[in-house]
Amino acid sequence: MSEHYDARETRDPEERLRDQLAQLSRQLAHAKANAPAFGRLLADINPSDIVSLAALARLPVIRKSELVELQKAQRPFGGLATAGWGGRKPLAKRVFASPGPIYEPEGARADYWRLSRPLFAAGFRAGDLIHNCFAYHFTPAGSMLETGAHALGCAVFPAGIGQTEQQVQAIADLQPDGYVGTPSFLKIILEKADALGVALPSLTKALVSAEAFPSSLRDAFIARGIAGFQAYASADLGTIAYETIAREGLVVDEDIILEIVRPGTGDPVATGEVGEVVVTTLVNADYPLIRFGTGDLSALLPGVSPCGRTNMRIKGWMGRADQTAKVKGMFVHPSQVAAILKRHPELGKARLVIDNPDGNDRLLLHVEVPDHKSAQTSAIVESIRDVTKLRGDVVFRAPNELPNDGKVIDDVRKYD
Repeated sequence: MSEHYDARETRDPEERLRDQLAQLSRQLAHAKANAPAFGRLLADINPSDIVSLAALARLPVIRKSELVELQKAQRPFGGLATAGWGGRKPLAKRVFASPGPIYEPEGARADYWRLSRPLFAAGFRAGDLIHNCFAYHFTPAGSMLETGAHALGCAVFPAGIGQTEQQVQAIADLQPDGYVGTPSFLKIILEKADALGVALPSLTKALVSAEAFPSSLRDAFIARGIAGFQAYASADLGTIAYETIAREGLVVDEDIILEIVRPGTGDPVATGEVGEVVVTTLVNADYPLIRFGTGDLSALLPGVSPCGRTNMRIKGWMGRADQTAKVKGMFVHPSQVAAILKRHPELGKARLVIDNPDGNDRLLLHVEVPDHKSAQTSAIVESIRDVTKLRGDVVFRAPNELPNDGKVIDDVRKYD
């Protein structure tokens, strides 16, 4: 039995990059011609000129946090999608809603969300019956896993969420091979089965997502004979990365380009540095998202996975990049910290710390100053006030002294 979903997972990284850049050029041209918002954003861009990752990094980032307002201004998908209805082609097969609300199309392409690859990595194979406990109501999670399972050749029981006793009964009656859903709900189902005195020996594998999957819970599942793996996916993008038997980070999906950028900017960071996950889709013609900022933090891992897959890896979800804070009635954004740094190229990494000693809000911009360089306190203080419209002070730090956790704004205020 093959350990890999297809040959693309083990191809030479340079071959992968060549293939992806060719796909990128086509996707850019398609988005520019058929999605009105990208027509405006890419008006001055010739898709055939984007022939490297460095060229891609010069394109604007569209952040998930902007989608609500974009979609309010232009229904239903903010001008970012090519699919729709009412005579529009291609026809959206389904439409979903995520909190916001943010509306997402699902096209007719098989395995639209590309979940068959992480399902395979988690041990699912054609002929399996999958107990799907992701929601089928409003949000796309249930459909995401179901379409992936069907593409893999698996049968699906659409269990959805809630009704724990009925979940236990269905598993006991149908004997599914595995579970997909949140890890916490699988824990609840197993505990309910124990309370009812019902054995569930058929469950031997699980693909979990949508929340943290701590090693303690993973080990608890293994102790019960269930090998659980995690997938990182979103309602906008589908699969982003997934866990393999190596259990060393998450391998990036073959059909996207993933960048890690400094929060508030579109600038890629070095391998190992924590930043925001930015994704460009390569095969989704219905919703061709280009440099889509997820708002999630992660970091690239060096090297390749011991499982044999050669694509880049990320550490997994490490928090949120949208660290906007409100100070004295004014919003302070990560992009403003980036704007301050651009005025002072002698500076390295920075972190804006917000505290409130004596009950009064205070801004302290901690900045690293590389060796053999100097910086002018007064000029930086002036930039803080000019950019944020708030008073602030500066604290100089040594190179690499600030934590590598992706935080650009650290709100440590305490309230009695």
